[in-house]
Amino acid sequence: MTAKTKLLGAVAGLALAIGAMPAAVAAEGEITVAYFLEWPMPFEYAKQKGTYDEVLGVKVNWVSFESGVKMSAAMASGDVHLSVSQGVPPFVVATSAGQDLQILDVAVSYADNDNCVVRSELEIDKDNAGELAGKKVAVPLGTAAHYGFLKQMNHFGVDVASMDVVDMDPPDGAAAIAQGAVDMFCGWGGSLRRALEHGNVLLTGDEKTELGILVFDVTSGPAGWVA
Repeated sequence: MTAKTKLLGAVAGLALAIGAMPAAVAAEGEITVAYFLEWPMPFEYAKQKGTYDEVLGVKVNWVSFESGVKMSAAMASGDVHLSVSQGVPPFVVATSAGQDLQILDVAVSYADNDNCVVRSELEIDKDNAGELAGKKVAVPLGTAAHYGFLKQMNHFGVDVASMDVVDMDPPDGAAAIAQGAVDMFCGWGGSLRRALEHGNVLLTGDEKTELGILVFDVTSGPAGWVA
C-alpha cells in the first residue's frame, strides 16, 4: 500500500464517519471534531486543506485535546460531536459510567509511543522489576498509559497496591521524573520522550505487543449523534 493510498483511505474513512452526522447538525452548518495533537495522522493534511468542509458542505471545527478522558467530558457536554484518536481505556471508563458512546473505527496504534519510564538512578529494568514495589509513579489515571502500567506491573508480579500511584497528566509526570519527585513515569508522545532523558523503559513496544499489551485509539462519538 502506497503512502498516497494510505492518505486517501484515512481521509475517506474519517469523511464517512463525519458524514454520518444527523440532519439537525448539518442544518446548523458546522460540527466540532476533537483530535489528539500528539499523533501526526494522515487526516491532518485534509484538515489543513479544508477538504472536509468542502466535501461535507459544513464548517468543521477542530479542537485539540491532551487526553481521551477530556474528550469524553467534551462529548458529554455536547461541545464535541466526534473524537478522533480517543484511547480505548478512556472510552471504556466513560461508557461503564453510563455515557452513551459508540466506536466508529480504529484510528491509530502506537505501542512505542506510550510507555512507562523508570529513573536511571534506580537501575531497575525487566530483570529486577520487582524492586518497583513501594516506589512512587506518575500515571494519568483512566488512560491508555494507565492500562499499560497495570498490565506491565501484572506481568512483572508487582503489587500496584504497594506503590504510591499519583494521578498526573504526562507533561507534569515528565517534569516530576526529571526533578526526581517520582520514581516512575507513564505517558505518551513528547512527554515520554522527555522522560526517557532521565530513565529507561521496562519493555519495548514490540515486547508489549507480544505480551498482548495492545495500545490503540479509536474514532468515537455520542451514539445518538452517530446513529
